[in-house]
Amino acid sequence: MSQGDPNLPTRTCVGCRVARPKRELIRLVRTPDAAVVVDPSGKLNGRGAYLCPDDACWIKAERRRGLERALTVRLDAAAWQNLIASRPITRPTAS
Repeated sequence: MSQGDPNLPTRTCVGCRVARPKRELIRLVRTPDAAVVVDPSGKLNGRGAYLCPDDACWIKAERRRGLERALTVRLDAAAWQNLIASRPITRPTAS
């Protein structure tokens, strides 16, 4: 893992546990009414957790209950499907 810019904020994915720049991750928030929503702006109030845009990380987070542990909330299968359906579509970056 490279160090990169020390001034760039980093967060850890709750699925794969890899630290990445905050802008590369998708933020999920537990709202005050205990609902979990995708936060594309990164500014919603509430407890937040981050996931990579990769499908594998979302599957790991569901299987390991990493998101539930980070947000201290229980998610059923319907809630997971709702989150997966509402996540933003990411496009590969051109190098």
